Amino acid sequence: MNTQIRPAAPADAAAIFSLMLELAEFEKLMHMFIATEGGVHDALFGARPSAEALVAEENGHIVGYALFFHNYSTFLGKRGLFLEDLYVKPATRGSGLGTKMLRALAALAVQRQCGRFEWTVLDWNQNAIGFYEKMGATVLPDWRIVRITGDALATLASPAAD
Repeated sequence: MNTQIRPAAPADAAAIFSLMLELAEFEKLMHMFIATEGGVHDALFGARPSAEALVAEENGHIVGYALFFHNYSTFLGKRGLFLEDLYVKPATRGSGLGTKMLRALAALAVQRQCGRFEWTVLDWNQNAIGFYEKMGATVLPDWRIVRITGDALATLASPAAD
């Protein structure tokens, strides 16, 4: 089996988008999925990219991806690397590709002098939690994600909200 992890290229946008759909189905979150292939291409390769991605290839076929971007820690005074998605097709899980992608991202974080490398995991996904802990990650018990979207975001942004 010939596998490799490499930076995503513009021609990979359709495959990454397809894997994003699979991830949304796996996480039972299709009702929230409104991304488009064009939007993914623009986010990764447009005039002002907002994210980067690695892809995992097996025998020339993309079977996984990791989408990430930089954030900033005021406490560390350094930027960090935030992993938004890590997904490997079910038929390829257990082959080491997820580990290879995490190692490649950790190496990138070190190379870019990031103070931390972090991501989120759904609390019901015990397989992923166990995998991440085995890699040396700590699942933080006392932090919660705060999110505002859609109409609530528009309302908050409105001057009338004062």
